[in-house]
Amino acid sequence: MSDEPFNMSMRKFLKQVGVTSQQEIEKAVREAGPQGKVTVSARVTCPELGLDHVIAGQIDTGDSGEGK
Repeated sequence: MSDEPFNMSMRKFLKQVGVTSQQEIEKAVREAGPQGKVTVSARVTCPELGLDHVIAGQIDTGDSGEGK
């Protein structure tokens, strides 16, 4: 395995994942309005390598209207 092409390709893929995911989440929040904290998850799979990785967390989308 050659480290330089692998690293460059990996970075390009992860940048695409990050940018497009952020755009889609922002679009969904704009359409739904502030919900407070929402649970999100992402799955990365690579059948050739037997990879199935899930990342989960919360995003604070803004005031949920509580206390108003």
